[in-house]
Amino acid sequence: MPALSPTMEEGNIVKWLKKEGDEVAAGDTLCEIETDKAVVVMESNDDGILAKILVQEGSRGVRLGTLIALMVSEGEDWTRVEIPALEAVTLTTAPPTAAPPDPAPPLTTTPSAPKQSVSANRLCSYVILDRLRLSPAARHILDTHGLDAHLAKATGPRGLITKEDALKLLNQSGERLSAPPAAAVAPPAPVSVSPPIAPSTGRPTFPALSVPGKPGMPGTFTEIPASNVRRVIAQRLTQSKSTIPHAYASVDCDLGPVMKLRKQLATEDIKVSVNDFIIKAAAVSLREMPEVNVMWSGDGPQALDYIHISIAVATPRGLITPIIKDAANKGLQEIAATAKALAQKARDGKLLPEEYQGGSFSISNLGMFGISEFSAVINPPQACILAVGGTRAELRLAPQNPDGPVLHTQQLMTVTLSSDGRLVDDELASRFLEKFRTNLEQPQRVSVP
Repeated sequence: MPALSPTMEEGNIVKWLKKEGDEVAAGDTLCEIETDKAVVVMESNDDGILAKILVQEGSRGVRLGTLIALMVSEGEDWTRVEIPALEAVTLTTAPPTAAPPDPAPPLTTTPSAPKQSVSANRLCSYVILDRLRLSPAARHILDTHGLDAHLAKATGPRGLITKEDALKLLNQSGERLSAPPAAAVAPPAPVSVSPPIAPSTGRPTFPALSVPGKPGMPGTFTEIPASNVRRVIAQRLTQSKSTIPHAYASVDCDLGPVMKLRKQLATEDIKVSVNDFIIKAAAVSLREMPEVNVMWSGDGPQALDYIHISIAVATPRGLITPIIKDAANKGLQEIAATAKALAQKARDGKLLPEEYQGGSFSISNLGMFGISEFSAVINPPQACILAVGGTRAELRLAPQNPDGPVLHTQQLMTVTLSSDGRLVDDELASRFLEKFRTNLEQPQRVSVP
């Protein structure tokens, strides 16, 4: 099982695209794997024959480094492949109630033909990408502090370098790490209630299951399995709210000029959304105020040399943020096309790692769902996220004119900036929102169709 994302610790085998005995060329897709981010395809690194599938479709919670298949060289008898005894495959298969299959016994040759057996050590190609095995947390620590992974002493299973191993190497190098937040006090254990005594009819002693259309029995529930994406979202949200000091500021923007420009572009067969204008205005504002285009590292603030806008997309597997790279230098049409393509790939679970990693600023728009105003959670290690509400019509006084005050209708939209108080204080956040409002209300100045 390869590491297909930086935070991946285990994966699910969704579908095998090759079967045992199939010839495989380098670059051919072997299977679909659900990571903590999306469903991605795994490609073969070598030519050969897929000799044995050790982890079947539907298997869940397969740890990194677990042997999932064996390949042999072309021309060899793939039916006589030997399965290495050192690899223990332990996983939970679907459906959850089914017991995991017994590990297949090693396939050996008959005494009459010992020369025809295929040695796994000589001809089998393990389907593992990295020779040096690191957990995602260990890889992040080593990369962040520029440490050589070869100097770490691996204590994990099958030579895996764990987070603790990386931290030990970091302490040995003389760097200091901030202490982790204190663990929350565990709530008192609930008082267990003994089930009712079984009657003489021999019926089970546990409560009856819920019946459709009727209230559930006390203590009954339905357990919903969490996908890898949902688990990672839960971890990152908890990390963000517990380690980042969130500050919030809101401002109303007049969308009248944007609506007018959209109609003009539509006559030229240029179709762009309000969200495309928002992305462009935010990117240009970051370019004009680079002190907001920063992120927090273990050593302090880091100024970024790029402006990559992460856009929140809701998918059946959970929320994911594909990235529009170099958004400040893109025109509205290019932003619109890129956003549409990335959103569709996100819903299909086909995003590549480079398409959702490395953003510098996030935008979450819930206006199309009828939400007027909300506050979003910062996506670490970014410093800000802009929450966009829906539009509303309001009557407001126009500037004074010779005939006296005049009421006119404005299309207003409320945006709320969630910022990391360590990087973007209240004054800086206020100035950024003012800059953003100016750029959005003057779309001709910043928008290039």
